[in-house]
Amino acid sequence: MLLLRFLIKILPWVILISLGIFLWRTVSDYFDKPEEKKEPEVVVNFSTVLTSVEDLGRMELVRYNFKDVVEYEKSVSRWVPNSKVVLIVTGEAVGCVDFTKITQADIQFQGDSLVQVALPEPEICYYKIDHSKTKVFSKENTYFQDADLVQESYKYAEANVKKAALNSGILDQTKVNAEKVLKPILEEVTGRRVVLVPQRRIQNPEMGPKR
Repeated sequence: MLLLRFLIKILPWVILISLGIFLWRTVSDYFDKPEEKKEPEVVVNFSTVLTSVEDLGRMELVRYNFKDVVEYEKSVSRWVPNSKVVLIVTGEAVGCVDFTKITQADIQFQGDSLVQVALPEPEICYYKIDHSKTKVFSKENTYFQDADLVQESYKYAEANVKKAALNSGILDQTKVNAEKVLKPILEEVTGRRVVLVPQRRIQNPEMGPKR
């Protein structure tokens, strides 16, 4: 009887101690467990829009590189000195032939050993200045319009690159290079001697005003 009373008295303490040990082990296992390193989650959203498709039919045949000092002067008023920006310009212009302008009528086979190809007139594919190598050397009397004047001078310098390329004979050199580059390629492909001639397009005469 005494033993039963004793067990009843200590039973709550046994339960409480057991619960404490269980909780301590659970918490200690949680804190002792090494933290797993999670890889950062990367979410990529694509929103690319195709705006146009262009057929590239131009063959670049010569590149002219330029380096020059360009002075851009702008009149502001007769009462104040002109604004002036001086640039040290590095630019390039590229001559090419546009093959998309060649039609079936421009290719004529003559006998078994000759083919004649009429090429379009050479043109300047593009011209530009290299902004990374072009420097503003000096600015005078900008009257707090530095940015606008520099932008205008860049446009002037770019147009000057095209003018310099034309004056330097870039179109004639494109013709010469077309002969050097294209003839061997076409002769290898066709197995015939190739003659390159300029295209001749007959334009209809403009009709005069009706009387």
